Amino acid sequence: MTNLSKERPRALLLLAGTATMWSLGGLLIKSVNASPLSIAGSRSAIAVVLLLLVLKKPKLTWSVAQIGAALAYAATSMLFVTATKTTTAANAVLLQFTAPIYVAIFSSWLLKEKTKLLDWITVFLVMGGMVLFFLDNLSTKSILGNGIAAASGVSFAFFIMFMRMQKDGSPLESVLLGNVFTAAIGLPFLAWSAPDATGWLFLVILGVVQLGIPYILFSRAIKHATALEAILIPVIEPLLNPVWVFLILGEAPGLLAIIGGFIVLSAITVRCVMATMLSPAKEVST
Repeated sequence: MTNLSKERPRALLLLAGTATMWSLGGLLIKSVNASPLSIAGSRSAIAVVLLLLVLKKPKLTWSVAQIGAALAYAATSMLFVTATKTTTAANAVLLQFTAPIYVAIFSSWLLKEKTKLLDWITVFLVMGGMVLFFLDNLSTKSILGNGIAAASGVSFAFFIMFMRMQKDGSPLESVLLGNVFTAAIGLPFLAWSAPDATGWLFLVILGVVQLGIPYILFSRAIKHATALEAILIPVIEPLLNPVWVFLILGEAPGLLAIIGGFIVLSAITVRCVMATMLSPAKEVST
């Protein structure tokens, strides 16, 4: 077994851990009484401190991939926070996670990573399962919020692909730059919308636990997983959101949500197992 194939299962586990920490976002963002851009800027500024401690001496190449990933990251962060504040959490998450469709379409062109029949089947099963999962909570009331959430799905897809382009380098610098860009844009809005003491506590958790640590894990995983895997596995993030709500508020998911969640988790599990078994080194090393 090659070193690359040995790293593959570890990368998939890192992606699962990333999704678990990302899943705290909706609940925490809704809990901070401040404007979307001030929230996005503040949590990114906190994440920058953590990332600098990890990187120590960032390797800034200013390549197209590095800057592209940073800009896509900043756009995703601000669009998602804004969508979470202006539409339902279900809409924001579901529309952002249309990203696998864009990755499946464009990764063959940008990354030369062929999207196979199994990948397409997985993408459509995941999308169908997520619609079932959020069916009770979907809303058409906020057209603007839904449009912003859909845009975050496009930017998230390009972030994944630009990060994958740096598989032989150090993609974490893109996350650092993306957070610097977000902080530079968002922090000035604190002058008009500053959170209270409890809000700052939630922002610290957002910056460290929901943003900084998971993106460190993600940056390591993206070097050994395909772009499509890097977006399909984190789809478990929105499935975990109602788990936190259930544990904290006691609100149980409905039958359709349970069926949808089962479809999503089953599709992703089968895809990951088969991808690992069927020539993992060849598939990832493209």
